[in-house]
Amino acid sequence: MSQTQFYGTGRRKTAAARVYLRPGAGGFKINGRTLDSYFPNEVLKMVIKQPLQLTETVERFDINVTVAGGGSAGQAGAIRHGISRALLEFNGELRDRLKSAGFLTRDPRKKERKKYGQKGARARFQFSKR
Repeated sequence: MSQTQFYGTGRRKTAAARVYLRPGAGGFKINGRTLDSYFPNEVLKMVIKQPLQLTETVERFDINVTVAGGGSAGQAGAIRHGISRALLEFNGELRDRLKSAGFLTRDPRKKERKKYGQKGARARFQFSKR
């Protein structure tokens, strides 16, 4: 296989996505399923397609994704990050556009752990003076 495939790893929260771009007609495969069956939510589908629409490459690639971990919103963000990185591998001149839109930035926010002696990460047990 020659360099007709472009790869990008995307991460958000606890989700990680491996994204492969191959020249094609704009098909999506996510964990062996179509985009519509994997993400029934229209907003998440829009999030995933943002880097392609920004760079006007929607109909140029078939996209194959393996994604694991996190919930649906985290996975959609991870896929968007992975597509953006794969597009960079395809054409480095797209960097300015993708970076200014914020698609190359890894969102590091994760759920804060619960602490001992407390009800939650920051919530305390109710204080009783008497």
